[in-house]
Amino acid sequence: MTDGPYEPGVESALKIRSDVPHAARIWNYWMGGKDNYEVDRVAGDAVAEVYPDIVTMARQSRQFLVRAVSFLAGELGMHQFLDIGTGLPTMQNTHEIAQRLVPESRIVYVDNDPLVLTHARALLVNTTPEGVTTYVDADLHDPDLIIADARNVLDFTKPIVVMFMGVLGYVANFGELRSIIARVMGAVPSGSYLVAWDGSNTGEAINEGGEKLAETGAIPYNLRSLEELGQYFEGLELVDPGLESITLWRADPAEVGDAKPIDAYGAVARKP
Repeated sequence: MTDGPYEPGVESALKIRSDVPHAARIWNYWMGGKDNYEVDRVAGDAVAEVYPDIVTMARQSRQFLVRAVSFLAGELGMHQFLDIGTGLPTMQNTHEIAQRLVPESRIVYVDNDPLVLTHARALLVNTTPEGVTTYVDADLHDPDLIIADARNVLDFTKPIVVMFMGVLGYVANFGELRSIIARVMGAVPSGSYLVAWDGSNTGEAINEGGEKLAETGAIPYNLRSLEELGQYFEGLELVDPGLESITLWRADPAEVGDAKPIDAYGAVARKP
């Protein structure tokens, strides 16, 4: 793994800080990617030292995304996805799964990190002629801008899958967090779905890991209680099995093996 994972032109244009831990790059490191610097690996290792399951969480979060999108596109025929806070591209991204199952799928990725957006525009390209894959430069804290820009691509008279995959923990105020979800879900029609997961404060080790992350200078990540995570889906109809550890949510029994619950919970829910 090199210490300079980015193209020089891109790095120069973005004025990347390689001396400050970066949330998306740390996550990329935990997932086994190469788009990270030494400072990110040091931060990632500091967390993993006290909470080794963080690596499992990072990699299993992608499997949760794969299962959720496969279920929604493959079994329910959903073909519009609004993926808010996408992070750095990796294998089996939302558009790749959805367009493989429903070729005309339209996916809007949202992020306000210039590093993420540059990589997204370079790597997240249509996998089918019929589909649409695009990106919105907007802040998670500005749902009205997200909705306004997404309307340019998605048909808000038809059901949309809204995705918050491990990103709402970066919203410190829980009231604001609920307002963000409510604003976006209020804009989509009946028959739309919310897919979300976040880290939970259900173990001493993960709580210590959260403290270590903040100590490294990275953006703090706010762990939530199971009760708070359940409130993400208030007013919606939870899809079986409801709120579940991401390692177990609709996992194939033959593939689960010795998998155990970890301190990260997610669900899929339908807007009535």
